[in-house]
Amino acid sequence: MVKIQKISEIEPRLGFTEFDMLKKYRQSFATSELGRLHALFPFSELARQMHLKSSALGRKSYFSPEGKIALMVLKSYTNFSDAQLIEHLNGNIHYQLFCGVQIDPLHPLTNPKIVSAIRQELANRLDVESFQFILAEHWKPYLENLHVCMTDATCYESHLRFPTDTKLLWEGIVWLHRHLCKHCQTLHIQRPRNKYLDVRRAYLAYSKLRKRRKSQTRMITRRLLQLLEKLLDQLEQLHSFYRSRLALSSDYQRRFSVIQTVLEQGKNLFAGKKVSNRIVSIDRHYLRPIIRGKETKSVEFGAKVNNIQIDGISLIEHISFKAFNEGVRLKDCIHLQQQLTGVRVKALAADSIYANNANRKFCTKYHISTSFKRKGRAAKDEPLRRILRSELSRERATRLEGSFG
Repeated sequence: MVKIQKISEIEPRLGFTEFDMLKKYRQSFATSELGRLHALFPFSELARQMHLKSSALGRKSYFSPEGKIALMVLKSYTNFSDAQLIEHLNGNIHYQLFCGVQIDPLHPLTNPKIVSAIRQELANRLDVESFQFILAEHWKPYLENLHVCMTDATCYESHLRFPTDTKLLWEGIVWLHRHLCKHCQTLHIQRPRNKYLDVRRAYLAYSKLRKRRKSQTRMITRRLLQLLEKLLDQLEQLHSFYRSRLALSSDYQRRFSVIQTVLEQGKNLFAGKKVSNRIVSIDRHYLRPIIRGKETKSVEFGAKVNNIQIDGISLIEHISFKAFNEGVRLKDCIHLQQQLTGVRVKALAADSIYANNANRKFCTKYHISTSFKRKGRAAKDEPLRRILRSELSRERATRLEGSFG
C-alpha cells in the first residue's frame, strides 16, 4: 500500500462509511483554528507564482504544490522541529487535511529530511516581493486602518556559537587537516609535516582556562595563524600537483576560499587593523555581525530586516545579512505600503532613528502625521498632535515590537 496519498486522488475510491467519516473530519477541521488559518491563505495562487508543478516524470511527490507551501506554514505556526512536525503529521488528521494528504497509520513517514528538502525547494523559488503582493491583495478585505504605517528594524538571529578569533581559526584548521589526511590517503603519499598535534594540545589547554590573559590569547592566536597558513600552503601544493587525481567539489572549493579569507582577516586583526565584512562562521560565511546596541546583546548574528506593519500584519520592506541604516528607508516603507494597499498613508509610527530632517520634510510635504518628537515651536493644535503622537508611539511599541518577540 502507498505510504502517503493526496486526498484529492483517493476521494473517488472511498466507500460510503469512509467518505462520511472524511466529511465529518473536514467539517470539524473547517471550524477549528487550524482550518480558519488554512482558509486565509491563497495556496493555489502562491503555488502558481512560485511555478510549482506536479511533475509527470519520476516518482510522484508526497505533497502537492499547494501542500508544500501549507507544510511550511504549518511548521511556522506550530514552531516544531522537522522531526516533531513529521511525528505530529503522522498522527493528527487536521494536520494532514491542512497539507492535503492522507498518511497510512501502519506506514507513517519516518524521514524528517522531507521537510528540509521542501523548504530548500521553496527557498530557491521564493520571490518575497511578489509573494507579499499576493498575500496583501488577498488579506485586504480583512484589514482596517490601511492609512497607518508602522515601521521598525530587527535582526532575526541565526543559531550559532558566539564567534571568537581563536574558535574560527581552529575550526578552519580542523577542516583543512582532515582533508589533507584524506587527500594523502587517496593519493597514497606521505602526509606533509606540520605542528597540528602540538597546536591542538596548546589550544585544548587554552580552552580549559577559566580566565585567559591577553598575552595567552595573543600567543595561541599567533600559533593558530601560523598553522592555518601552513596547512593552506600544503593543500594548495597538493591541488596544483595532483589536480587530475583529486575530485574537488564546488562546496570544497567554496569553503577553502572562505578559510583563505578568514586567514587574511585574522592576520589584519592580529596586526591591529580594522576589517570590514568580517566572517563569523565558516559554514555560514554570509553572516555578518549586526551591531544592535541593546542592553542584553550588543551584537547579533543573522538577517537584518526592515519591516512595515499594516493593521497587525508584518511585511518585509528590506532584508540583508549585512548591516544597513534603516533610517534612510522610510520613503521606501511608505511607497511599499501604498503599493500594497492602494491607500495613501496619512499616519506614521516609527523609531527615533527614522526622525532625520529628510524624512521630516518628506512627511510634512505629503501631510503625513508622525510619532516623531516635535522640533521647533509648538503649533496651535499642539495638544491634539501630542495625543496623536502618543497613540502612534504606543501602538508601535506594543504591536510592532511585540511581534518581534
